[in-house]
Amino acid sequence: MSRFFDLVSISARNMVSVNASSPTPSALERRSQLIKLDSNESPFGPSVLVLDAMRRMLSAVNSYPDDDCSQLRRKLAAHHKLPPEQVLVTAGSTAMLSLLCQTLLAPGLNAVTSERSFIVYSLAVQAAGAHLVEAPMRSGEDSFDLEAILAAIDSNTRIVFLANPNNPTGTMLEAAVVEHFLARLPSHVVVVLDEAYYEFALRFAALRKIKYSNSLDYIRQGASVVVLRTFSKAHGLAGLRVGYGLGPAELLGYCARMRNTFSVSSVAQAAALAALDDHHHIQHVVENNEMQSRILVQGLSAMGYRIVPTSANFVFCDLAEDAAAFANRLQNEGVAVRPLGPWGAPNCIRVTIGTAEQNQAFLQAARRLGSGSSTGGPRVSSLARES
Repeated sequence: MSRFFDLVSISARNMVSVNASSPTPSALERRSQLIKLDSNESPFGPSVLVLDAMRRMLSAVNSYPDDDCSQLRRKLAAHHKLPPEQVLVTAGSTAMLSLLCQTLLAPGLNAVTSERSFIVYSLAVQAAGAHLVEAPMRSGEDSFDLEAILAAIDSNTRIVFLANPNNPTGTMLEAAVVEHFLARLPSHVVVVLDEAYYEFALRFAALRKIKYSNSLDYIRQGASVVVLRTFSKAHGLAGLRVGYGLGPAELLGYCARMRNTFSVSSVAQAAALAALDDHHHIQHVVENNEMQSRILVQGLSAMGYRIVPTSANFVFCDLAEDAAAFANRLQNEGVAVRPLGPWGAPNCIRVTIGTAEQNQAFLQAARRLGSGSSTGGPRVSSLARES
């Protein structure tokens, strides 16, 4: 037994780290030379407007930031046509997840989500001493089974997490489906609609002529719903850690009490303020993403892999072979992708949609590796045939 085993909390003992051991300097150097298609980061980074705003703020970093993120909070409220008290800015949307779990959960309580969803849900729930129930996905598909999620809810459930689009499968729930689901929930449950990939999903939904999200309407109607958004994806600010929650003022007020002081830096706040105004940059990012998604899907399908149509900035690919081994071989070719064993999909990878050059480099590397699992023809998810 280790020195601190009896001192730490039960939840800390039971937590399983998803982070690998600290890399060596040589490993860090090798990673810096890879084409990184493993973390769903924007290949374009922040816009020029954002970079200028960050530079202007640098001379003031000797001062603590505005703890309430007042200017950004007001701007987000105006942007979403909500009162400021229904907006809470945090150090990334993952921090908002943690605040919700700390506020609503405790030992003996649980949260519910789907299997093969955002891995941080489990970490945040466990850190609060609660239990995460993972409902199975729809049989033969890689999309949520909302009936199974409903069946998993009991009197001890306080949160339901719906990542929409889902990470890592990229699948989307249409607005009407979400509304029907919300109407059937018991009153003691808060639904967290995680819309980290909102900008990408909106574009894909418009092209497919479907309605993606009415999430803000639920908040205006007083529903027990919290919507998560982030500046890490389409806006290209992943390294600055700034996101936010939109929801009932009373609940967000309780969450704010649990928040760390000065958690969002002044540079991050300035960057987010500028990013909200740069519509041209966001349009460029989402247009590239949509166009390059088609190239990735076509290229991987031609190699015989099963692909799930995406509504996000990544592609879910079933290799029908050991994904971790494939990803290791791909790193030797200079490209990093995410093997999905920790998500319960050991034969699948998630590939971030990069620039045209990055995507071609990945496809060429995948072809060089060859695949003993190829069936001799394209294998596309049934969802692809429907879209």
